[in-house]
Amino acid sequence: MAAGKTAAWKNPSYLQSSFGIFMFFCAWGIWWSFFRIWLESIGLTDGEAGLIYTINSAATMIIMFVYGVIQDQLGIKRNLVIVISVIAALVGPFVQFVYHPMISAGGATRWIGAFIGSVVLSAGFMAACSLFEAVTERYSRHFNFEYGQSRAWGSFGYAIVALCAGFLFNINPLINFWVGSICGLVMLGVYAFWVPAEQKEELRKEADPNAAPTNPSLKEMVSVLGMPTLWVLIVFMLFTNTFYVVFDQQMFPQYYASLFPTKAIGNATYGTLNSFQVFLESAMMGVVPIIMKKIGVRNSLLLGAFVMFARIGLCGVFHDPVTVSIVKLFHSIEVPLFCLPAFRYFTLHFDTKLSATLYMVGFQIASQVGQIIFSTPLGAFHGYMKELMPANDMGIRITFWIISAIVLASLIYGFFVIKKDDQDVGGDPFYTDKQLRQMEAAKA
Repeated sequence: MAAGKTAAWKNPSYLQSSFGIFMFFCAWGIWWSFFRIWLESIGLTDGEAGLIYTINSAATMIIMFVYGVIQDQLGIKRNLVIVISVIAALVGPFVQFVYHPMISAGGATRWIGAFIGSVVLSAGFMAACSLFEAVTERYSRHFNFEYGQSRAWGSFGYAIVALCAGFLFNINPLINFWVGSICGLVMLGVYAFWVPAEQKEELRKEADPNAAPTNPSLKEMVSVLGMPTLWVLIVFMLFTNTFYVVFDQQMFPQYYASLFPTKAIGNATYGTLNSFQVFLESAMMGVVPIIMKKIGVRNSLLLGAFVMFARIGLCGVFHDPVTVSIVKLFHSIEVPLFCLPAFRYFTLHFDTKLSATLYMVGFQIASQVGQIIFSTPLGAFHGYMKELMPANDMGIRITFWIISAIVLASLIYGFFVIKKDDQDVGGDPFYTDKQLRQMEAAKA
């Protein structure tokens, strides 16, 4: 690995990784951003939709752990990424001819379809998201580019398709899934055929039978489940990042659309707002590494939890489209403040060889467990409160405040248990700008 980073646009691995993750988020975001509204459009209640999310989360949790173990064994090889790309390229025909008919059928057929769909959609998208992030982060360390800059292209891709998603949805919701397939095909081409020279050289070195092993053993990967320090972080993620899906996917889209004269106007406006928010998120992916350099990894994670607490709570305070739209844009700060510091936390306090498994278990799987626990009861409670207190959407807003209070409690917990950046450093050390200046001064 070279010591310094070359200019991003001159780094072939940065270009390849960025375009690959860009196409993945295009393939996912075009349908995922309206998935909850789609479930409502085919007749599912809040409770039934919550159960769909619970089933999806259970499948995602299992598949995600398997993905992490496999990828840590593969190192920088792309075998798994290529398989996922094939699944993503088939999402259109799968939903059109299998998932949609079975979910719409009702009865036992609906839940058999939900189970099949959870496997396919999780394998191709929900579990795959963190896998693509882990692979990109690993490439950034091997081939000398900033992970945050590359990950920003994923958010940029999501923003572009979210801009179109609402308009396509109003024409025919199934179009979104077929556009996802097209993007999946492009993604497949990127990962199957675009292999920069430095990656070929690294793969050749790893294939040398005389080379020292760089990948962790299966025993080491399974051992992460026995780390008490990891479980401390899992609890924090369980009661914070969980609500990224529970609130933002299950509850907010319908609430936001209801603030407009018609659902069609609300859906189109939500798509535009969602796109603008993710454009800002893409920009913040480049800003958050600077924030981490100023305040540290631990404080960045806690700041992300505070932004989430404020955003969800304020969505219950305000009740007009303009103000709620402004509050929604806080999301663009929140996502990078969870995603980037979480990765850096694992490479700071744990063995970097286990980065994919640790990220899957400590960040993503923890969130999926939370969704399994909370999706169905909160979905049912959300529906009950809507009926109980319909005036001025007060029932919905009370649900938002309850979720916000849970996040606040987790923030207080995290303040006491999340490790400081100079505590138990088991991987790559992290220094703020102030610490680096002090170190330089000490050498002088």
